[in-house]
Amino acid sequence: MASINVKELIDLTPVLVNIPYNHLWSSYDEEADVLYLNFKKPCNADDSELTDDDVIIRYEQGEVVGITILHASKREGKINPINMGRSNS
Repeated sequence: MASINVKELIDLTPVLVNIPYNHLWSSYDEEADVLYLNFKKPCNADDSELTDDDVIIRYEQGEVVGITILHASKREGKINPINMGRSNS
């Protein structure tokens, strides 16, 4: 099993508890270097916008239901998502 830097995850706590959603699902595509964050399941976005900093904000009926972060590993203050419970399937 891969090791996880627990301190880095704990340091995220203030940010995560202040997200205005009760649930958060995430997945990271290492090959594409894209981080997907979903605030609703199922997430059926009917609109989206690409910001100037390469973030796609996804909407369903005007409500934000997720964000897609392009070039995720290149972001300042990055946390290395490698092997954080990801399966190789």
